[in-house]
Amino acid sequence: MKTFMLMAALTALFMVAGRAMGGQQGMIIALLLAVGLNFFAYWNSDKMALSMNRAREVSVHEAPDLHALVANLASRAGLPKPKVYVVDDPTPNAFATGRDPEHAAVAVTTGIMQVLDRYELEGVIAHELGHIKNRDILIGSIAAVMAGAISYLASMAQWAMLFGGMRGNDEEGGSNPLVMLVSMIVAPIAATLIQMAISRSREYLADATGAEICGHPKSLASALNKLANYNAQRPMNVNPASAQMYIVNPLSGGSIASLFSTHPPMDERIRRLLSM
Repeated sequence: MKTFMLMAALTALFMVAGRAMGGQQGMIIALLLAVGLNFFAYWNSDKMALSMNRAREVSVHEAPDLHALVANLASRAGLPKPKVYVVDDPTPNAFATGRDPEHAAVAVTTGIMQVLDRYELEGVIAHELGHIKNRDILIGSIAAVMAGAISYLASMAQWAMLFGGMRGNDEEGGSNPLVMLVSMIVAPIAATLIQMAISRSREYLADATGAEICGHPKSLASALNKLANYNAQRPMNVNPASAQMYIVNPLSGGSIASLFSTHPPMDERIRRLLSM
């Protein structure tokens, strides 16, 4: 319900901002651009994410225990077994990608297998399977379409102001320079805030789903605590665009303002898991 309400707010923001900045025609152009780019990203998200994070696929012979763990948890979750990847990084972390359960992949760092015990690792893998089961890649892609469209609108309005394209009739929404200026500044920020809120809500849900899959909420809570501490001490060298995919923020120990964070507060995530 929370995700639905946030998506509805993002859609409404796009409609209002689009009318103010680009009129009906500009709004349609921005939406088509965003849909096109994000459609490509959605269908190629797994390849892009894995390549961006330098993940390599490992066979059953290379990592028999990891494959057995993923297969067992996927069976419990009622999902096809995803492909298994490893990222050569000593900092413990993990992420999942793929447009649907049939085209999914789970990636873990080499460090996570050295830091966590079996039950904690089960909790982390279950969390990632939770993302796959809840189709969070799809939801994130839709949110990205709307937020991206609003950003395109702001760029279009900026160029229109530079080249005197702000004149127009009231029906096209281009006659009020002040409204356009305010919309250019406020709308992209508001869209980002809503998109980040959607991301945080899906993390909470993935925690809950993962706890149900593995059957050990305390193990997942313990794993999150360890991962947060390690990543705070030794942030990973990853592309900021892929940071939101990881189970814990790989870039810093929480210095980002909470409203703009893609991850919920770790204390609250752990509290919710322990309360299960």
